[in-house]
Formats: sequence, structure tokens, C-alpha cells
Amino acid sequence: MKKCVAEFLGTFALVFAGTGAIIINDVSNHAVTHVGIALTFGLVVLAMIYTVGDVSGAHLNPAVTLGFWLARRLEGRSVFPYIVSQCLGGIAASALLRSLFLRHSTLGATLPSGPAWQSFVLEVVLTFLLMLVILNVSTGAKEKGITAGIAIGAVIGLEAMFAGPICGASMNPARSLAPALMSGHVQSLWVYLVAPVLGAALAVPACCAFREPGCCSLATES
Repeated sequence: MKKCVAEFLGTFALVFAGTGAIIINDVSNHAVTHVGIALTFGLVVLAMIYTVGDVSGAHLNPAVTLGFWLARRLEGRSVFPYIVSQCLGGIAASALLRSLFLRHSTLGATLPSGPAWQSFVLEVVLTFLLMLVILNVSTGAKEKGITAGIAIGAVIGLEAMFAGPICGASMNPARSLAPALMSGHVQSLWVYLVAPVLGAALAVPACCAFREPGCCSLATES
């Protein structure tokens, strides 16, 4: 139960701060700037890793949870509660932002600026790189410690900075699902639900290819 609460609160913070930065940038004549939005996403993830990482691992992302499960670092019984908690946390954040910014049309939803396939490929690669970093700086299914927070936050900020203008740099189904549902912009939602999961799944064999045997197993966490 505590892990689910941690994932709910961590994902709430991620979506509230990250998509909130997009909304406030739009309504404040771009005072936050694109760089500021990218830094917000990276910094809020870094902060949440330090806040709830020792409780739940601070996945904050269904694709990451599934990646840890595929890597045999997370028990199957934990996957569904984690994902539900993450999605509910994101939806709660978007619902609050909806009440604060009634006139904003997208609520920070991720929308392709070009062809859907282009954003799909970008999201796969971005999530692949993110999951590869996470697997290599985490212990079991736990993202905790100075190295993990800085590395993961930096990757998210970096990828959001260069790829955000094209695909939104979601890398996170919960982050995309929440504002899409609250704003009604669901036409491209499939890209941001499928691509991150595929990217995270591909990162697992890639990690195993250059790590020592047994690096991905439930024994690692214990």
C-alpha cells in the first residue's frame, strides 16, 4: 500500500510540475521557455527519486515498471498496482490543472508536430535510452541514490530539451494519458502508450548484452 501511495504522489508531482510548466509557459507569454520546461521535467523526477525512491523505487512511469518486470527485477504481482497508482496520480494532477486553467486547450498533452510514425520512432528511442540508464544506475527495482537521481533526471531533461518540440518527449504513458483524457486530445494517444513500452522492453536485452550474467533477476533487489 505504501508503495502505491508513493507512486501516486510521485507521478502526481511529475505531471503537475511538468505539464504545469507547459501550461504556464503558454499563458505567460513563454516566460518559462522550452529549456525551462525540459529542466522542470528533469528536476521534478530527480526530486521524486530522492523523495520516494527508497519506498517504491520512484518508477513514476508504467513503461519503467514494465521494464523492471521484464528484467526480472520486479515481481509480477506489483506491476498492476504500480501502473494503476501512476495513472491515477497523473489523472489527479491533470484534473487539478484543468480546474486552474479552464481555458487551456491541451493541458500539456503530448501531440506529434509531424507524422505519427516520426514521433513513434522518437519515443521508442528516447525511452530505450532512458530505460537503459535506469537499469544501469538502479539496484533491483529501486532508483535510489545520488547517482540515480542525477543520471535519470539529466537524461529526461536532455531528451525533453532536444526532442520535445517534435514528439513531446513523453517516454511515459501515464504522463501522456492524464492530460489527453482531461483535454480530450486522444487522437495520437496510442503513440505515447505503445512506443514507450516498446522502447523500455528493448532496453532490457540491450542491457543484458553488456552486463554481467544475472544482473537482471529478482535476486538483485534482495
